[in-house]
Amino acid sequence: MSALIEIDRLSKRFGAFTAVDDVSFSVAKGEVLGFLGPNGAGKSTTMKMLAGFVTPSSGTARICGEDVVDRPVPAKRNLGYLPEGAPTYPEMTVSGFLAFAARVRGFRGSEMRDRVAHAMSLTTLEGVRLQPIETLSKGFKRRVGLAQSLLHDPQVLVLDEPTDGLDPNQKHEVRRLIEQMAPSKAIIISTHILEEVSAICTRAIVIARGKVLADATPKELSYRGPTLDAVFRDLTMPKESA
Repeated sequence: MSALIEIDRLSKRFGAFTAVDDVSFSVAKGEVLGFLGPNGAGKSTTMKMLAGFVTPSSGTARICGEDVVDRPVPAKRNLGYLPEGAPTYPEMTVSGFLAFAARVRGFRGSEMRDRVAHAMSLTTLEGVRLQPIETLSKGFKRRVGLAQSLLHDPQVLVLDEPTDGLDPNQKHEVRRLIEQMAPSKAIIISTHILEEVSAICTRAIVIARGKVLADATPKELSYRGPTLDAVFRDLTMPKESA
């Protein structure tokens, strides 16, 4: 099975500080990879390099075979990215923002309207479609960010804390959506929540201090040794059910 995401010896240094240190992995179609680690482990920096928003200090990242540094436009055509914090234009309405994002992706006319409507349906945003984004709760803002990442039906999804700010029912809806999309895509979910990985991921990578410590199935991670135990003590395990 060919990989849709390829990360090869990726590193990022900020002065004397190394945020990501020689990270390598690949993700094939049909895989949902949980990128798991405590806050400050290097997860978001790795995701930003894969998405082309941060330039690596060394190493390469490819999406559907396209290098994100050397060929950023072809790479990003195949990428849906939900960044940390889901930045948007707060004064825009939900439908206005998604229409703007669709036009940036090159869609016009009825196709643009159909894609916006479909993305809102997938993320249950129809009820707030005419509200300015700045008036929405954190959970709804997160769902707007998720909707824009799905507009162009990309082969690769990179989701940084996709259920952050959602209530238990909303988390369940997003997880079910990810499960429905998984067979046709390669998906990475960056999270510091153990529950997230066990609920929806087929595979997990544990990162701490910029280095990969484990690459296994969620079940295999339950048989972790002392090194992973120390990392897992810093992770979050909410009480609500999956």
